[in-house]
Order: sequence, then C-alpha cells, then structure tokens
Amino acid sequence: MRPAAPTAAGDETFNGGKLMPATEKKSPAARNENNGAVRNSAARLMELLEAHRGERHIIVLQDFPDPDAISTAFTHQIACEAYDITTDIVYSGRISHQQNVALVRLLNIELTRHEGAKDLKKYAGAIYLDNQGSTASQISKDLQAAGVPTLVVVDHHETQQDLSPEFVDIRRSIGATASIYAEYLQQGLLRLDSGVQDHVRIATALLHGIVTDTNGFIYAKPEDFQAASFLSRFKDADLLSQIMKQARSRQTMDITERALRNRTIVESFSISGIGYLRTDNRDAIPQAADFLLTEENIHTAIVYGIVTGDGWEETLVGSLRTAKITLDPDQFIKEAFGRDAGGHYFGGGKLSAGGFQIPIGFLAGGDKDDYRDQKWRLYDAQIKQKIFAEIGFDKDGDK
Repeated sequence: MRPAAPTAAGDETFNGGKLMPATEKKSPAARNENNGAVRNSAARLMELLEAHRGERHIIVLQDFPDPDAISTAFTHQIACEAYDITTDIVYSGRISHQQNVALVRLLNIELTRHEGAKDLKKYAGAIYLDNQGSTASQISKDLQAAGVPTLVVVDHHETQQDLSPEFVDIRRSIGATASIYAEYLQQGLLRLDSGVQDHVRIATALLHGIVTDTNGFIYAKPEDFQAASFLSRFKDADLLSQIMKQARSRQTMDITERALRNRTIVESFSISGIGYLRTDNRDAIPQAADFLLTEENIHTAIVYGIVTGDGWEETLVGSLRTAKITLDPDQFIKEAFGRDAGGHYFGGGKLSAGGFQIPIGFLAGGDKDDYRDQKWRLYDAQIKQKIFAEIGFDKDGDK
C-alpha cells in the first residue's frame, strides 16, 4: 500500500512532542522506539487535534471490531468535541458477538457500516485505532483512493508499514489499546468527571475493552492494571455487569459444538475447520477457539471457516488462542500463512491470540452443494497443511 496523501498539517510530522521537517520523517517503527515511555503522547495528540480544529474525521475500526476498538473509538470521538471535530466511527464487517452488541446498545455508541467509497472525500483525515489498516483493508483502500490522509494510528499489535500517519503510538508491551487511551485521559486529553454521563460511558467502555483484551487481566501488563484502577473511579458497575453477562447465542453454541466435533489434535494443538458460516456469526470463531483451549493437554487452539454474506467478500477467517508462553501468535501466523500478492500478511496477533483472513477470490461463490463441499475440502486441507508445516508435523510420517 502506498503512503497516505499529505495531511492538512503540511510537511511536518509529530515526533516526541516536537515538530520535525519532512526531511527528518521516520518510519512508524522508528518513531515508536524513540517515544520511550511516551510521556508526551497526550500532549502531541492534543496538539494534532488543535491543528485540525473544525474538520471532519473518519475513525476506522477493523472489519469485525472488538470492545477494545469500539471503546477507544468512542473515547476519541468524545475527546474531539472539544476541538469542534466531527467524527464518524466506521467498520466494514458485522458486530455479532453478544457482548459487543450489548456494549454498543447499552452505551448508545453510534457506529456506521462502510458500504462503498462514496462520500469519503468529505473527510479531512483518517484515525486508525486498534488496527493499522490491514484488518480494515477495504476501507483503507477506499480512503487512499479518495485522497484522505492518515492522521492518527494508535495500536498495541505488531508494527506494520502500510500507513504514514502524523501521530503514531504503537505499544506491543501493553495489553489493550484502551489502556493507552486511559493514559491519554490521565495526561489531560479529557478530564473525567463522574457527574458527566458521557465520561461514565467512556470509562465503562474502556474498562470493558481492557478486561476482554487481556482475558480478564490474565495477560494484563502493569499499564493495564494502572489504567483499570484509574477508570474504575468513573465506571458504571451495573452497566458493565450487564455488558459482560450476555448469554451466548444458539448459533455460537452450535458453531462451538461443530468445532469440538471437527477438531484434530496434533502436538497439543487443537485444529478445527468448521466449514461455512454467515458474517452474522463470524465472532463465534474466536469464541470456539477459546473453548477448545480449555481441553486438557491442549496449549493452542486454531479454528477457521469460510465466512459468507451479502456485501461481504467470501473469506476464510481463522482465530488462534494459546496458553504457551513461548509461542508468539503473530510470528506463527505470519510464518504459516505468509503474504498476499501485494506483500501484506494474511494475519497477525498479539500475546496469547491472533487471527487471519484469506480471500477466496476467484473461487468465491457457487451455490451448488457439491461445489461448496469440494471448495471447503480444498481450503481445509491447505490450511491444515500449512499449520502442520509450521508445527513441524508430518501426518504421513514422523516429525
């Protein structure tokens, strides 16, 4: 992907609280390394927002946004109001996980589904939160075609090089992007007041984002605990409880049962292809992987299926969950599945979790059962072959 078009800020980029000439620009990775503890991140972000006062921005989420992404987008949206910046939170896929649906409805968070490139030129800049464009590829491509510059990238996943934002804060050492935004709030991006309903909604959403992305604090870092401690003073405990206690849907239970029935166990890996499923049930894939991981003597679970639906490009989607400390999900997925023709990885991950999406492309579609069955067997065999190769397992012989 080519770098984003020049931004409204001109030939300057934010780095360590300073404005630098274009000739001194560094890659996102280099800027992240130089930030250190990133004590000036909130100040730099506020400086950028002031420089873009009165504009309209698009906040880009991954195709299937999770609580971490939704909560940080909502926080950024509310913070932008002080700068007269209008924002739209946009995603391409579906919100189907029962807790995600509850989060959006109970906290009255407005999200817009991207359904085409029309009207994107009305935006003066793009904000990427909890992703760097690769998991929101269609929106990214459409924004690039419309000449919309990238202003902000805040994430806690592996650094990528697809975007050239004015402000970047990528920290793999933190368990959730929500924790980074909680830090911004503490540093003055927005001074929370428990008497202001929007602030209570922000704190509740961010806390939920941290809880879910750190698996109930099991994989939390010190920064995540500090963020949660700060947010807990402003949260609505009853709302948070309602969000987190949502029952699993019948479809999710059926897909989990299918994953259990189809699993293959190899070297303490539980690998399961679940066939076809609708976009509305896509979030059942990571939930099924979470369930398979609970089986005795299993340290890693991988669940995948072909996701179909109206307005959605047929895609093989998979999730990885692991309890093995020495297994890096990001490295495993990138090495197992590689890159597409454009040089972009099919997936990636973070501590304990990862995901991948592989477009079906030319073979997409077809409503005849025989054709669909043949296509699934082909992809199922290919995915298993790549996973076995990465594990170092030969199903026809010895390791």
